Amino acid sequence: MQSFSNKADIADEGVWPIRRRRILDWLVNDTRGERFIDNILVDMCEKLLAAGVPVARATLHFRTNHPQWVGARILWKEGLAEAKIDTFAYGIENTPEFLNSPVNAIHQGSEEVRKRLEGTTDGDEDSFYQELRDDGLMEYIAWPLEHTFGKRHVVTFSTNRPGGFTSEHVDFLRDLLPALTLVSEIRLKNIMARTLLQTYVGPHASEQILSGVTTRGSGATVGAAIMICDLRDFTAISDLWPRDDVIHLLNDYFDAMSDPIERHGGEILKFMGDGLLAIFPLAKETACLDLLQAIREGQTSMAELNEQHVRMGREPLRYGVGVHVGDVMYGNIGSRRRLDFTVIGPAVNVASRLESLTKEVKRPVLLSRAFVEMAGCAQDMDSLGTFPLRGLGEPVDVFAFSERLAA
Repeated sequence: MQSFSNKADIADEGVWPIRRRRILDWLVNDTRGERFIDNILVDMCEKLLAAGVPVARATLHFRTNHPQWVGARILWKEGLAEAKIDTFAYGIENTPEFLNSPVNAIHQGSEEVRKRLEGTTDGDEDSFYQELRDDGLMEYIAWPLEHTFGKRHVVTFSTNRPGGFTSEHVDFLRDLLPALTLVSEIRLKNIMARTLLQTYVGPHASEQILSGVTTRGSGATVGAAIMICDLRDFTAISDLWPRDDVIHLLNDYFDAMSDPIERHGGEILKFMGDGLLAIFPLAKETACLDLLQAIREGQTSMAELNEQHVRMGREPLRYGVGVHVGDVMYGNIGSRRRLDFTVIGPAVNVASRLESLTKEVKRPVLLSRAFVEMAGCAQDMDSLGTFPLRGLGEPVDVFAFSERLAA
């Protein structure tokens, strides 16, 4: 067994923490019940002020795995009861403002950026530092928060104390960094897990998965209005067009059809090549009307997209939509190690067959009688008759949006 012969074996000048303080114990032991890092930042800054550390401004800068945002900043200022959260779109990392910022300096490897703001401008009157001066701040410090696998984020502190931070203040703040790193990484990974799940399986399914619905066969039977959409002639387009143009086309098409679905409370469960499957749970009384409004707005967006295609000398894009309503099994299906959170059942099959039928009847949107009656929208529809649908026992009464109204 190893023994320690003197104090040097136990402690030296590099030991952490330099001094144990109540705020450090709080970060390590008493924040586990707080889910959000912005609330922790506010509480931490208030405790710093109570402990005599004159923090007037603090920020946390995180890089995120998000389809729209490259990163986010959480900003606290003295007197604010809540922190302000700003997100930043991809591309900002290439702007002069970011490239010349202290945050970028930390990302590029600096271990500290410290700037005295009192009494001198150093030619940076129009820079980020001048904004801090205008707010009455006297000193700014930025440090890295080193997360797992070298992922580097940033914390900053500023003071309005004349003369800036004292060495004791700086030691106090430095002591918080290891604990703040651990606390922030846990919250950030929780946010990233939620964001990635929402991105790939949708908001409702992601909440189900995070709540523990992760075993094969787990799920529930729910009533839903079902919408299946498919792009026509995509195989020919993908064979003839350059790859990047095909991807751009698909993204534009999915934006046109998907944004209205999500805006009106629908959930897109999956993209299937050039198609999508979405549901509007009947737990919401307006689900069927919401679906109809989403389709109409999607058609408007597709018309605008097709105007662009015509101006570019391309053929307009065509699509088919099938709509039905009924009970579906909503949950995990797949192999033992690879699951898909989706819906299955006869009602989904009817919507799929109606989408395929649009090719024959030359109407872009087809709806079942069951849906039309539940939505109470028969006055806005044309009855196209009864059709046998492949693989289904009984023929289905089929409707389409009224061409009289369109005219």
